[in-house]
Amino acid sequence: MNGIICYIGIGSNLGNALKNGHHALEILSQAKGIEITIVSSFYKTEPVGIENQNLFINAVVEIKTALSTRNLFQTLQNIEKDMGRKREMKGGPRIIDLDLLFYGQEVIQDADLIVPHPEIQKRRFVLKPLCEIASYFIHPAFGVSIRGLKDRLSDNKMVEMIKE
Repeated sequence: MNGIICYIGIGSNLGNALKNGHHALEILSQAKGIEITIVSSFYKTEPVGIENQNLFINAVVEIKTALSTRNLFQTLQNIEKDMGRKREMKGGPRIIDLDLLFYGQEVIQDADLIVPHPEIQKRRFVLKPLCEIASYFIHPAFGVSIRGLKDRLSDNKMVEMIKE
């Protein structure tokens, strides 16, 4: 498939979080206009923001897509909804979270969609798995590689690879 290279963050901390992450990947792999090209390891991570909640399971997936940014974003939200995601509290517990981290080298600032994801540079739980599969990728707004962003992190939250 020809298309745009995109990166999607996967997170879960409700129920069997690792199973939820794998299930989201399975659904994503069957979505029209999306081809999964690389999946990072899964990581057990400490919550950021609201800290009094279960540990998260996080990963990052690289895809190729023929979908527009808006259609890809809608597809991710539909998968979350189909898996039972309820948006009750920002940063709170969730059965699944699918974040559009990068859409090629696009920079988008809409009311409900900001790409690249605005918090990437602050989050070890995103940068560590992203660095595993795309350390060379240049952040389009900062002009710095993913490895460079990870090396500059002040976030020292636990991010531990899961041996599957």
